[in-house]
Amino acid sequence: MGSQWGKDKYYNKSRSEGYRSRAAYKLLDIQKRFGIIRDDDNIVDLGAAPGSWMQVLRDMTSGAIVGVDLNPIAPIENTIQITGDFTTEKIQEKIISHIHEVNVVVCDASPKLSGSKSYDQARAIGLNHEAFEFARRVLKPGGNFVIKSFQGEMFSELLNDIRESFYSVKVYRTTASRRGSTETYIIAKNFRGYHGAPD
Repeated sequence: MGSQWGKDKYYNKSRSEGYRSRAAYKLLDIQKRFGIIRDDDNIVDLGAAPGSWMQVLRDMTSGAIVGVDLNPIAPIENTIQITGDFTTEKIQEKIISHIHEVNVVVCDASPKLSGSKSYDQARAIGLNHEAFEFARRVLKPGGNFVIKSFQGEMFSELLNDIRESFYSVKVYRTTASRRGSTETYIIAKNFRGYHGAPD
């Protein structure tokens, strides 16, 4: 990623402040504006590698933190790392075995890009839907959900689906997002509960 985009001020700041990637500042910005994390929340971080969001989360809550990624995540004190595909039932059951009650699900995952804008956007939205379905499954009522997405033709459908399941849903572009990127975040607060969600 560094070679593709160059080393901007957030890259340099992450190096000097000990975060594993510049993405840490996206979550810090979201927390400052929306207060999604409470000090005792149990949190699942999907697409967590290399672990910068887990580093930030560890400073925000005393609750349990489980990070999941296809790539191994180097250990972070007082967190659990799972290597695997969070869209599979096997890995979802493993996540649930480590965390008895989930207050927040965050997802900064994105698929490997092919260079075809429409294809990549479709794959990103597909991954978003998988993360959303997982969040619906595990979140307790009143829980929060944050997910990275990309603006495009299928974005509004995803947004509407999420709005059916949460009382408050906002779209936000972080101050640390790169110029020219279509990246955006959906901030969903106060989960209605699984039984109130659409079929």
